[in-house]
Amino acid sequence: MRAPMKRDAAAFVCELLEGLARFGAEEGGGVTRLLYSPEWLKAQHYLAEKMEGLGLDVYFDRVGNLIGRMEGTSSRDPVVLTGSHIDTVRFGGRYDGAYGIAASIAAVTYLQETYGQPVKTVEVVSFCEEEGSRFPLTYWGSGNMVGNYDWSNGEAVFDGDGVSLAEAMAAAGFGRPEQPAACRVDIGAFVEIHIEQGPVLEKQRKRIGIVETIVGQRRYAVKVQGASNHAGTTPMSLRRDALAGAAEMILQLEADALLYGELLVATAGRIDCAPNAPNVVPGSVGFTVDVRHADEATLSDFCEMMLSKFKEMAQWRGLELQIVPWLTAKPAPMHAGLSGMAERIAQDLSLPNRRMVSGAGHDAQLFSSLCPTALLFVPSQAGVSHSPDEYTSPEELADGVSVLAALLYELAYEGKRS
Repeated sequence: MRAPMKRDAAAFVCELLEGLARFGAEEGGGVTRLLYSPEWLKAQHYLAEKMEGLGLDVYFDRVGNLIGRMEGTSSRDPVVLTGSHIDTVRFGGRYDGAYGIAASIAAVTYLQETYGQPVKTVEVVSFCEEEGSRFPLTYWGSGNMVGNYDWSNGEAVFDGDGVSLAEAMAAAGFGRPEQPAACRVDIGAFVEIHIEQGPVLEKQRKRIGIVETIVGQRRYAVKVQGASNHAGTTPMSLRRDALAGAAEMILQLEADALLYGELLVATAGRIDCAPNAPNVVPGSVGFTVDVRHADEATLSDFCEMMLSKFKEMAQWRGLELQIVPWLTAKPAPMHAGLSGMAERIAQDLSLPNRRMVSGAGHDAQLFSSLCPTALLFVPSQAGVSHSPDEYTSPEELADGVSVLAALLYELAYEGKRS
């Protein structure tokens, strides 16, 4: 097949991204679009109107995933699914997640206009949530679609304001039994395209990244409990300083991660200190730990060692320690056949490319055990992501659409001449 006109694809994608960025736009730049918020709901309906206007059959499922469907001639064949997520981190950029949706709409529209009806049904999905920015869970949209979550179990999950997931879902108009079920058993392949969120492609002057594995992740909520007391009258030797203990743990986390080599990363990303006063010894500290690696055994070994050292440090300082794991995601290999097809397509289009590991989690990792799955990257300027400074050039955005459209063509238009 011939590749989509780059100028047309670039203009189309940039227009969609600019339109989406209006929903949740922050003063001074950035986008905050959290699950089931008014901004999120407006963005989903904006996409629904766009897809309807382009001739796709559009519907929302029970949890708020948005699907645009291009019906195939064969009702027996499973669906070819492509897309990404609509939600953002707080004060995030306009490309993360949104580009994958815009590129999928552009690719499917091009295929429909150029080749007509496919053999296999193709669907574009705007997943309702991936980031975990509002509620203490991730991949709510894709997780419901693959059966990892039960849409009805949202009453025990709360955001920072005490609103339950079930309440937020109902307020946005979802979670009703009469709505189409989110869980699917008819998906035959999933392809996601995303900005890299790292510097590798740009530094190596590559236009397309073909992901072989998405790293595994472990996330923990750690609470260190000591004793609050007067900063001037409590001798150093008699203190049970929760912040000093937490600081020691975090420094040890960094030191051990460095010893494991570049492929392992560990981050203490959020700290809450109480009473958080300048003249009081901190009595309670909570912090999060995020550990990632592409090998499950290495990831497990590191986390076991980390938790053991945390416990030893707390015991030595006379502190109480509570560690709650809240995310366990195994490394997810992508489908070798689809990755090979994407590599060949990129080479046919004269686009420099490379195989790589994704250090960030993506919806694609949930589908990898369900169906053949591929994850493609386009470069991120300076490797910046989760930031208002996030940027990928229109030309690079269009390159991604070209590869995606060609891959979807091979998956869905088999039996038709190019």
